[in-house]
Amino acid sequence: MTESTATFPCFGSTCGVLVGGDAAAATADEAVERTRRSLLRWHRRFTRFSPTSELSRLNADRRAVVPVSALMGRFVQAVADAAARTGGLVDGTLLREVEAAGYRADLRAPLPLDLALALAPRRRPAAPSPHRRWRELRFDRDAGVARRPPGVALDSGGLAKGLFADVLAGPLSVHEAFAVDCAGDLRLGGTRNLARPVEVQTPFDGRVLHVFEVAAGGVATSGIGRRSWLDTRGAPAHHLLDPATGRPAFTGVVQVTALAPTALEAEIRAKAAVLSGPDGAAEWLPDGGVIIADDGGVAVIPASSGRGSRAAHRSPAAPAPPSAPSAGTAPAAASASPR
Repeated sequence: MTESTATFPCFGSTCGVLVGGDAAAATADEAVERTRRSLLRWHRRFTRFSPTSELSRLNADRRAVVPVSALMGRFVQAVADAAARTGGLVDGTLLREVEAAGYRADLRAPLPLDLALALAPRRRPAAPSPHRRWRELRFDRDAGVARRPPGVALDSGGLAKGLFADVLAGPLSVHEAFAVDCAGDLRLGGTRNLARPVEVQTPFDGRVLHVFEVAAGGVATSGIGRRSWLDTRGAPAHHLLDPATGRPAFTGVVQVTALAPTALEAEIRAKAAVLSGPDGAAEWLPDGGVIIADDGGVAVIPASSGRGSRAAHRSPAAPAPPSAPSAGTAPAAASASPR
């Protein structure tokens, strides 16, 4: 089986694609190139850092009903569905709160995780926003419009990247094998059902903590170490907010990797697990995953676990070493790393 790969900067991080075997619709090389072009095009349409992107224009539009492209509509619906399925815990309508916390442009080097944890407030699980703006958000497929209260702004973040990986899986599924790494959200599959290693790295020093063998499905990692900074008050901040307060969430969990049938579902599970804190995180990993706590303790949920299972292996807690952001690699042996 011939394999073609590409790794390239995209979404403020690194994306990668691997395709094994030619198909009637495209050779492996052609499929990789089409996937690369699609991701770069979607980056331009969904970035919130350009005022001319489709996402920025939607967020700035004062109308309650706004015409949108089919893919933007799917993203709008994904935001609504993610919030509904998590009881408002994964809330993609918090863009203004993210910006108020200091994330208004591409960030420089992240704040060292050990320093952020030392300065962080008392740990507590996140909770839904009392406003629940996501309840009024929906995509009308027949009319081709998004409906939401004026002023509600959407943050593309990981939900969009999980969605993109799943959309790309459609045309790639006719090849013998494929893997799409959309800035940390992975989707794997192919006709040969070929398992590939997916490495889970610690956010403290980048060491590999666990390796899953994944033939098909999604993997996503969410955490507080990759995009972090000091706000104007000198307090540690990151992009995962507690919807109830609109402030960065410090729950006692610093990173979660989730396995799921799709990349979007894995993204939702990983975020919900981080925001739930140590007591609730495992409940969001019915297909397996890895939970990393403030103290460096690691809980591995076996890939065969059922929903609600606590059959996790937890390694002894260890002092957190200096922080080094984990980095994604080409998806031939993918690294599950957070955005």
